[in-house]
Amino acid sequence: MSECSVLIGGKAGDGINLAGQTIARIFTRLGYYAYMYYDYPSLIRGGHNFSVIRACSHPVGTHRSGIDILLAMDTTTLRLHQNDCRRDALIIYNSDSVQSDAGSGIPLKRIVGKNEGSAVMENTAMIGALASAIGMEWEDIASVISHEMHKFTEKNLGIAQDAFRMQTEKKELKRLAQSPGILLSGNEAACLGLLSAGLNGYIAYPMSPSTGILHFMAGASGETGLQVFQPESEIAVITMAEGMAYAGAKTAVGTSGGGFCLMTEALSMAGMAEIPITIVLAQRGGPSTGTPTYTAQSDLHFAIHAGQGEFPRFVFAPGDAQQAIEWAGHALSLSWQFQVPSILMTDKTLSEGIYTVAPELLPAQVPVSLPLWEGADEYLRYRDTKDGISPYASPPLSGSVIKGNSKSHDERGISADDGMQIAAMTRKQMKKIPLMKEAVSCLNPVHISGNTDADQCLISWGSNAPLCREAAGIVGIKSVQPIVIHPFPEAEMLAATRNSRMTFLPEDNYSGQLADICEAHGIPVDIRLPRFDGRPFTLDQLTEDLWGLAE
Repeated sequence: MSECSVLIGGKAGDGINLAGQTIARIFTRLGYYAYMYYDYPSLIRGGHNFSVIRACSHPVGTHRSGIDILLAMDTTTLRLHQNDCRRDALIIYNSDSVQSDAGSGIPLKRIVGKNEGSAVMENTAMIGALASAIGMEWEDIASVISHEMHKFTEKNLGIAQDAFRMQTEKKELKRLAQSPGILLSGNEAACLGLLSAGLNGYIAYPMSPSTGILHFMAGASGETGLQVFQPESEIAVITMAEGMAYAGAKTAVGTSGGGFCLMTEALSMAGMAEIPITIVLAQRGGPSTGTPTYTAQSDLHFAIHAGQGEFPRFVFAPGDAQQAIEWAGHALSLSWQFQVPSILMTDKTLSEGIYTVAPELLPAQVPVSLPLWEGADEYLRYRDTKDGISPYASPPLSGSVIKGNSKSHDERGISADDGMQIAAMTRKQMKKIPLMKEAVSCLNPVHISGNTDADQCLISWGSNAPLCREAAGIVGIKSVQPIVIHPFPEAEMLAATRNSRMTFLPEDNYSGQLADICEAHGIPVDIRLPRFDGRPFTLDQLTEDLWGLAE
């Protein structure tokens, strides 16, 4: 095999997520690019969890339907996923709890008991069996387990080795080369991007699928000096963050749809007070609580229009871990450069997906360009400049008062009800928008790939981008991904789609929110491909749809 898809499934509490990440590590050790999708219900125990890990010789950011190796920790996994297996698939199952005439049975519970391990270590035995099946040397898999499992390492090694020796049926995966990169989740990638741009503080209330950012930032706080706080609510999160930003600290927050709802009044305050703040909005299914552990792309219009009144903002939607690093950095930098809010949109698929990222593609420090007050005259927090960007200063400032006002105000920040002053300050803010468009235009806001000469075009945004890049390459059409959603890169999108006689746009929402935005800017979308069941498209499904529609 030169490509391989593995599905491991079991109950919540069986360690399916960690097992999947370990399998992805195995694939990178063999020289493959890896991608992992993790599916789980909103349950602490029970239910059905599974991870799909795909290994390819080229960069990959999506999974496909056909499974090459099925690792069944329980009967439910075998029942639900056996029909997803390819004809020549290898099935390895827990013979202590699963009865099957197909595949290889490994007594996971007995192996763990022999080594005096805990029940969760049954997934270690399954990993050992997988490593043997794909033809790994024991020394290689032992190195991966030692790297991934810092607690009870020797027990885990003993368990894995017993299963490694028992597994006799093979489906060997040839070694390609050295590891092509490091494994990062989308959440971890966003963290690295924010940190690269000089983040000083991160504040969040746990809300899936953004919670991984809070965990990563808390873990990195000692090494980086980052200030990390978990207040009592999302309202406290955003207001505390704006207080830190007013004081001069580059601050970001993370949340999902319900939390973002609670933040919208303070988002408006940031707009009026011209406080730079970066919000990571990790989408999940709605409305209301919706599906907390499943994916969606249904908050796009909300992000662009959230908050009362009108004020400039940035909205970015990276598609994979590499783009998440780059555009999280841009989000923080541009927010401070223009003193406006910025929103980085991810979703469950991107946030919790695992990607291989080549180290040389990790961006360097993203510079922050701020017009600073030089102290020559009276400080005016909201001074009306040619470009609408006021000189920046943070307290304490000797001999000056720095006003931050959420009410209509004059240049000094003093509340104002005079119509001329209100209009003047509104015009001042809106003068930023053309410059914001110019700034993002220099950052390649639209990614084009596939057959650039084709007269058929596949538009995507967010986590569907790597899926659509690969599908477009298979079908032989053009792939277009706007990473900047607001202010919309109209000129770049018109140029990218000008010669297309047919345009497709898949989205994880019912109405086609990006399609609406494209058509509002004169970019016709001929065929909308909505999906709204909380699950991402697979490569097979989208490719089959495109072949049928393109004929």
